[in-house]
Amino acid sequence: MNNYLDSFYYWWKNIDKFLLFLILGLFLLGLFFSLVSTSLIASDKLNTKSYYFFFKHSVYITLAILILILFSFLNQKILTKFSFILFLITFLSLLLVPFIGIEVKGSKRWLDLFFLPRFQPIEIIKPFFIVTLSLMLTIQSRRLYFKYFLSILFILPILLLLVYQPDIGQTLLITMVWLALIFVSGINIFIFFVFFLLAGSIVGYLVIFVPKFEYIKIRFLAFLDTNSGNNYQAEKASDAIINGGFFGKGIGEGTLNSRVPEAHTDYIVSVISEEFGAIIVIGILFLYLIFSYKVIQKINLLNDDIYKLILIGCVTLILLQTFIHVGVNIRILPTTGMTLPFLSYGGSSILSTAIVSGIILNLTKRKLD
Repeated sequence: MNNYLDSFYYWWKNIDKFLLFLILGLFLLGLFFSLVSTSLIASDKLNTKSYYFFFKHSVYITLAILILILFSFLNQKILTKFSFILFLITFLSLLLVPFIGIEVKGSKRWLDLFFLPRFQPIEIIKPFFIVTLSLMLTIQSRRLYFKYFLSILFILPILLLLVYQPDIGQTLLITMVWLALIFVSGINIFIFFVFFLLAGSIVGYLVIFVPKFEYIKIRFLAFLDTNSGNNYQAEKASDAIINGGFFGKGIGEGTLNSRVPEAHTDYIVSVISEEFGAIIVIGILFLYLIFSYKVIQKINLLNDDIYKLILIGCVTLILLQTFIHVGVNIRILPTTGMTLPFLSYGGSSILSTAIVSGIILNLTKRKLD
């Protein structure tokens, strides 16, 4: 018993408490917005005055906090080995999607297993992808570009599986995180731009010439042509932000949730802005910037290149996903179906963010285990 207490004391003593409470605060904000934005949906869908979505979100947040503590508690060397094993397991689950996955609106991205109902494997893969890729990019080899070639072989199966689903949003996100990590790992700038142009060309080819990605082309053209009639969700989200103004219409006064399906996941920023105002959204984005700044500060204090790359990958993932989500909501980007870390409703997204946060808290502790 004393050993457990000593371990907890050591964890509490060395954890970055500012980051910990900031992360917990963001999760609780997401829970609050779930309460005020989904009770109407539950009432309509279940024909009762129910807090179904809120209670479900509460379960995921509770589980997320436990996962966050677990990953922040682990020995750092065990964490990297454990992450590689979990990557292999979650990659196997991604392999199962084409065969036994659930198809929703033309996309097959989810698994529904008896012990884990309806989860999206790619969300759980992302944290372990970052750790495994960071280990790969720090391999010492006489062959100068061997590790970069290895990283291509590593990412290619993931991208092919995402392309098959299809999920262009996650494909772009994974690709950008990969590019960010190979860039900071010290690659020649010319080779990096070759990789960048190659990745861009492949995505462009898929969107323009592959029938499976016809919906992406339609979304992109609708984004460019506001009169096309194919951007209903984006228009309603944009209108919600405008109608909310600076101070919002008030709790429960928003209408976006009743007009746009899954608004509490893909358009949570618009939901918040409509009811609470742009000032609250600006404040939330400021919290994301503080979070990123504090993590980047910690990176400068580390000597281990592996841990530096992992932290860079984690903060890049959070920032990119936030930028894409907000960009879609304010119509500077085409619709992608990207959730907002910490705040959006959705079990897979919440658990993925919890794992990323746990890894960040682990590697930013004041002392090494």
